[in-house]
Amino acid sequence: MIVVLSKGISSHDKEMIRIYLRDRGFKLREQSFGEDAIFGATGKGVVDLRELGLLPGVERVAATSKPYELASRETRAEDTIVTVGASASQPGVKIGGSRITVIAGPCAVESKEQIMETAAQVRESGAVMLRGGAYKPRTSPYAFQGLGMQGLEFMKAAGEACGMPIVTEVVSPELAVQMNDLTDMFQIGARNMQNFELLKKVGSLKKPVLLKRGPSATIEEWLMAAEYLLASGTRDVVLCERGIRTFETYTRNTLDISAIPVVKGLSHLPVLVDPSHAVGIRAKVSPAALAAIAAGADGLTVEVHPRPDEALSDGPQSLYPEQFEKLMRDIEALAPVVGKELLRTPKPHHGAAAGHSADKGRAENAIAFSAQLSEVPTELPIAYCGESGAYAEQALMRAFGEEAPRLQTPSFSGIFDAVLDGSASAGVVPVENSLAGSVHENYDLFLRYPDVAIVGELKLRIVHCLIGDEKASLDSITIVRSHPQGFAQCKEFLNKHPGWVLEPATTTATAVASIAREGAVKVAAIAGEAAARAHGLKVLRDGIETNPLNYTRFVIIARRVGDRKESSLRQGKVPPSLGSGKPNKASLVFSVSDEPGSLFACLKILSEKGINLSKLESRPIQGQPWEYLFYVDVSIPDAEGVFDSAIAELKSKTRDFHFLGAYRAML
Repeated sequence: MIVVLSKGISSHDKEMIRIYLRDRGFKLREQSFGEDAIFGATGKGVVDLRELGLLPGVERVAATSKPYELASRETRAEDTIVTVGASASQPGVKIGGSRITVIAGPCAVESKEQIMETAAQVRESGAVMLRGGAYKPRTSPYAFQGLGMQGLEFMKAAGEACGMPIVTEVVSPELAVQMNDLTDMFQIGARNMQNFELLKKVGSLKKPVLLKRGPSATIEEWLMAAEYLLASGTRDVVLCERGIRTFETYTRNTLDISAIPVVKGLSHLPVLVDPSHAVGIRAKVSPAALAAIAAGADGLTVEVHPRPDEALSDGPQSLYPEQFEKLMRDIEALAPVVGKELLRTPKPHHGAAAGHSADKGRAENAIAFSAQLSEVPTELPIAYCGESGAYAEQALMRAFGEEAPRLQTPSFSGIFDAVLDGSASAGVVPVENSLAGSVHENYDLFLRYPDVAIVGELKLRIVHCLIGDEKASLDSITIVRSHPQGFAQCKEFLNKHPGWVLEPATTTATAVASIAREGAVKVAAIAGEAAARAHGLKVLRDGIETNPLNYTRFVIIARRVGDRKESSLRQGKVPPSLGSGKPNKASLVFSVSDEPGSLFACLKILSEKGINLSKLESRPIQGQPWEYLFYVDVSIPDAEGVFDSAIAELKSKTRDFHFLGAYRAML
């Protein structure tokens, strides 16, 4: 049982609660959990929960049916997000939530040169944390045991040079104290999962911990080990499935894929997977890694070595750098399908990472969209249209993180207003759906707000649900509410229910909120599952979109910089908080004269300059019947000056030319 104490509780009230519980047969432990001060009450005591909840100083009481109270989702419904390596100058790496976090590095630190080389290579491919063993518990006493503290110092230097927090295994309580200042995250290895004295010592240091599942451990035993860490003081525990021992001999271990969704249902803690130890065979690592992501893992920890054949430990399961790079590209392609984003973080401009990547000339281009947005000022919110649970809010969290402050607006124009008047640092706006086409209202808003520009984009997979009151059923529904795009994307499902009346709403989440306010049992809404959770409603039917390949393209908008000259945006001078990645895409709007070949002449300019045209759509010009504006998305070539030259020619051939923005499109 967890007793959450009121903020500002007096010492007298706290002591009275302590006496109350002890008198009734409970053992107590007091600690902080997140922002809450709590009493963990264990034992065979008996108490009236209602009476306990009325005691002065008690905020709420959470009775759990699980022995792992602090790790249980019954105690904490929302997912825990663990931050590793945060400091005054660095935001740290987030594990959990809507992101996929990849940790990579060698099995063991073998030399300073080896760890520096590996760190630079995995960083270049997109890893955000560095792994490696300084102390290696091995089955054979004659096997390589690691370089000890010297190896940890080498690893720390490599992590700092490449801008990556480090995680390394700790094998004894005494070493935990010695290693505390050098590592950003402790790893409890599979062999030590039930080394309870080690768990208690590491937990008391209050540093993030990666807890690997023991080779023969049940899921409950694994979560009980996490409970030791949480009960000892740390708030930040990440679980790691690394395969269990079975009768199978074709792989090193058996990767328990089913454990991922099971544990995520039982616990709020993030879950990573170590496919390297799970299969132990290099060729099988990437398929196992992708399967783990598909099953819902929050990330991976992967062994990579520049020369696996020369590795002093676990060479057969270590990926070559080029294999790891391909795996990262595959994860990036898979991430939107499972509703997540591959986490990227800004790279340093000095040290080993800069040297290696500069030689390849790819460092700047490797920075993905999420890295560009990771440093948006947190003192101002990000604006979106709708209520809690909206798809736009999911896109916002994907781009800026779950902790980003948010500003809800009642309309799309309200987003532009908030960005323009400075009440929001940026906004998230849907502009196109893969099934229903463009959101024309928002394209038109760019012309009404010339001081607002596109500075980024991302694509979100849309899974629609029919949502209603707890008492509602498909048979009771007579009215369905949603955004018109929601109706268009679920046309086949709605055609099966011709008697339903369709009522348009500003957003899908607004439709859900209206049902929650009214308590209507005959009204349903089309929206995402997140909206149902946010408003306490029930999913009546999920996956009702006509085509499962249903994606919405969102753009990030911000105020233009400088004197609003288009060239400043084409050169990538977007607000500094959005990162330094070179723009690779631009959006334009223009009209042409009413004469033969005028549009062809514009498109010919792009073709001759080698500029790819990814979108061309016409829209009527308001107040000018039978005249049209053309909305165009184009790629920005790497060659210096080519794009500026093309834009200059386009402006001479067009009328009403508008440059909506240059930005780095998500790969």
